[in-house]
Amino acid sequence: MEKKLTCHGNVTDFPAELEYLSGFGNHFSSEAIPEALPQGQNNPLVCPYGLYAEQLSGTSFTSPRKLNQRSWFYRIKPSVTHEPFKPLIPSHKKLVSEFNQSNSSTNPTQLRWKPPQIPDSPTDFIDGLYTMSGAGSSFLRHGFAIHMYTANKSMENCAFCNADGDFLIVPQEGRLWIKTECGRLQVSPGEIVVLPQGFRFSVDLLDGPSRGYVAEVFGTHFQIPDLGPIGANGLAASRDFLAPTAWFEDKICPGYIVVQKFGGELFTAKQDFSPFNVVAWQGNYVPYKYDLSKFCPFNTVLFDHGDPSINTVLTAPSDKPGVAILDFVIFPPRWLVAEHTFRPPYFHRNCMSEFMGLIFGSYEAKADGFLPGGASLHNCMSPHGPDTNTFEATVARGNDAKPFRITDTMAFMFESCLIARVCPWALESPHIDHNYYQCWIGLKSHFSLEESNHMSREMLNGNYGKRNGNVVEKLAQKMEDVVDLGCK
Repeated sequence: MEKKLTCHGNVTDFPAELEYLSGFGNHFSSEAIPEALPQGQNNPLVCPYGLYAEQLSGTSFTSPRKLNQRSWFYRIKPSVTHEPFKPLIPSHKKLVSEFNQSNSSTNPTQLRWKPPQIPDSPTDFIDGLYTMSGAGSSFLRHGFAIHMYTANKSMENCAFCNADGDFLIVPQEGRLWIKTECGRLQVSPGEIVVLPQGFRFSVDLLDGPSRGYVAEVFGTHFQIPDLGPIGANGLAASRDFLAPTAWFEDKICPGYIVVQKFGGELFTAKQDFSPFNVVAWQGNYVPYKYDLSKFCPFNTVLFDHGDPSINTVLTAPSDKPGVAILDFVIFPPRWLVAEHTFRPPYFHRNCMSEFMGLIFGSYEAKADGFLPGGASLHNCMSPHGPDTNTFEATVARGNDAKPFRITDTMAFMFESCLIARVCPWALESPHIDHNYYQCWIGLKSHFSLEESNHMSREMLNGNYGKRNGNVVEKLAQKMEDVVDLGCK
């Protein structure tokens, strides 16, 4: 709590430890001052300490109770106390929330990008946010957008509010210190944070330059997936999702700017106080974070390769059961033990569109070229799968492959039922990998009617590498180095 200070640039008070509220979808109550929460009603004539009552609704009033999301804030001044919004000048030209032929294009080609560079000029989270791909429309409340960000400075004397949808932020480099109207969150690479539609927030950089990924969903909210026959436990546990506790600033901030994303455009409004002036709050519409290392993965224990949906952390459902506007799926460290099975991800064509990123380490299906901070897009029905090196090295190990543990890696996927359109600056980016297709060109035909049984026996008995010389054996060793294989 800070009393009647003046905003001068950044707030640098970053305590080492923060308290959080545990649980997903819970109805929370939090107060920074004892007895600041009204008792017995939401909107009394006079609130404790002379605060204003303000509700933030994340769903319609008449949404079913099990889906209804809203929170009540008790704040020093209401958020309506600002000057009229005006278009941001100069405008931000790389944010899209309504995808059509005028601002994006369709392309079934498999695409991959190298990690973006941190800009040289001062760039905060808002300046460094740009759309890569997406589908649908925030105006129609249906669809998604995938953004990336690069930043080298904290947001100063300003806050960001996204009126279009929920943000799911995946930092890849550099910790983020995020102030929200519900309190503060510290988010490190290996963690994610969800900032629901309508919340005002600011992003400070704790470690200098930062970059990462952002998924945005329109017209729906993220949920933890149903477990079905898995049972009551596993995957992402509700108790591991953390919401902030109440914290506030009572500050005079001349010229403070609220930047609002509205229909994909940015607008600014001035006010003279910090928007983070909520002394107490209660409700179930809150920002939250999650540590991906706490995910409890499931995997096949006998044969064949499970579908990646088994690793879904969060899902933003569509109106059709089992079909998502956007799933957030991870590929965490885990044991691979399947017998007489091709263990890496299989060759695939999918009715869903898959955008992948890599937080750290390497990805098991790509021995080369897919780097931390990079990305790939395999659009609806575009073929994809392990590269040549991965395939050859895996087959070379034969049926004698022992159980091994994939370590020191965290890849993820944003998967959608919609066909993703790609923004022109993503297609024209200097970081696009024009040679991505070549990682599959080396896949050769091993078909032989005369040698069918003989070839199969050789491949399964581990003689495939000998038949093809030492090249495959070297690739197998390379894969072991890249993925850090071995029983541990």
